[in-house]
Amino acid sequence: MWQRASHAEDGRVTEIIAGLYMSPLEILTSLGAAALVVARWLPPAARPRVTIAAGAVLVLSAIVLGVVGIRWQMLPVLAGAAFALPFAVSPLLRRRTGRPAWRARWWLALPGSLACAGLIASGPSAVWAFPVPVFPEPSGHFAVGTHVVQWTDPNRPETATADPHDRRTVVAQLWYPAQQSPAGVQRAQYAGRTKQEARTVSDALARYAGLPGFLVDGVPRARTHAVFNAPVADTGGRFPVVLFSPGLGGVRTQNTAWAEELASNGYVVAALDHPYDSAAVVLADGRTVNTKIAATGDDEEDNKRAAATTGIRAADLSYALTQLGRLDRGETAGPLTGRLDTDRAAVTGHSLGGGAALQAARQDRRFDAVINLDGYPRDPQLRPYRQPVLALTQAITPDTDPRYIPRLTQVLELSTATSYRLTIPGTAHLTFMDAPLYLPPVPSMVGSLGRTESPHRVAATTLAFLNTTLRHKPGDLSTVLSDYGDLSTYRPGNSH
Repeated sequence: MWQRASHAEDGRVTEIIAGLYMSPLEILTSLGAAALVVARWLPPAARPRVTIAAGAVLVLSAIVLGVVGIRWQMLPVLAGAAFALPFAVSPLLRRRTGRPAWRARWWLALPGSLACAGLIASGPSAVWAFPVPVFPEPSGHFAVGTHVVQWTDPNRPETATADPHDRRTVVAQLWYPAQQSPAGVQRAQYAGRTKQEARTVSDALARYAGLPGFLVDGVPRARTHAVFNAPVADTGGRFPVVLFSPGLGGVRTQNTAWAEELASNGYVVAALDHPYDSAAVVLADGRTVNTKIAATGDDEEDNKRAAATTGIRAADLSYALTQLGRLDRGETAGPLTGRLDTDRAAVTGHSLGGGAALQAARQDRRFDAVINLDGYPRDPQLRPYRQPVLALTQAITPDTDPRYIPRLTQVLELSTATSYRLTIPGTAHLTFMDAPLYLPPVPSMVGSLGRTESPHRVAATTLAFLNTTLRHKPGDLSTVLSDYGDLSTYRPGNSH
């Protein structure tokens, strides 16, 4: 069955059909444009009816698209239709005025028809390459709610600014088990609390990646499965918490599909924006804090800066866990008072955030488990730590940094608990976030697992690990993990 995902408040005509990545209105526009081109080559008796019908569908669809918002991918479709329209309509007009119809010879008309067809076909191709992301349906029995909070640490100066009175602020988005919302309730915007915030964040991410912003304009159009500020589930007791730090330049929503899956299975996920590091952070007062991270071209200097940033993020994660405890006790406002079990807490992250998660765990014994999603460990003080770790890595190729696996192995062997490194075939660095849902399916960029399987494997492996380490569910974790790839197990006192 096809899933549908609304990408705006515009009704069912703008809902995206997941298998086609287009809305019914866009499909009608494309079919109308294609029919105009084909009409030229139909038998004379069929041409008028097809031309009139196709023209009517095309014009009406294009008008509605212009009102509700047209995606850039549809512009070549409309351009191809605009070129074809005069040649399709002209014979009909000449016939109505009694003038003899004129038609170019087929060998003159064919190049123009092919050019128009190429333009029209490029529209659906561009939609397929840069779609509005359609999020997989969470598999757990809980509905999902989401809530955004902002915390300022009065004890920690903000080192990214010159103001001596500036204090470190983080923005966190929580995904949590919720009560089922009534049918028709608005689903949460992806990448921000509002469409404007989502567009600001999406544009900043595109700039950070060196892409024109319009290429990923599907991101701010997307809706997720969560509902903002939904009532917390009335069953399930107190929920374990999972803190998350995104990749360098990444944002709190970059792993929304993963967060929703965990929340539907009874976890509270708190993902952080790190101001001056995340591509863009929109604060509660409306200010936007853009990243100050930029490569210098000097590897040694860049590594020093990455290590410093990792340390700041590790402190952010510990501070966030403290704030979640205050939220649970009712010392700060929020929907989860009395429902957060901060005595069962995991710290996780992607890329640089994975390195920050490892460092946070070493420094803060309140964390019970660590998940590192393809992150290079940058903690300069390697010492034993007590938490079990699950490290997911992309497929290892000749282009992989030769220092990565030895460094990761060195860190995993320091844990006094059993830890795991799982290399998942068909993955790339961006497989471990939402990127496969909205970027072109280029294996070197997002892996070769596909848009559906990528988030499934990341969620399934991490959920199995969390169920074992935080919920202490029985079962052979090694057997479960090894079904997904090449597993190395690190037991205290033994090599893998």
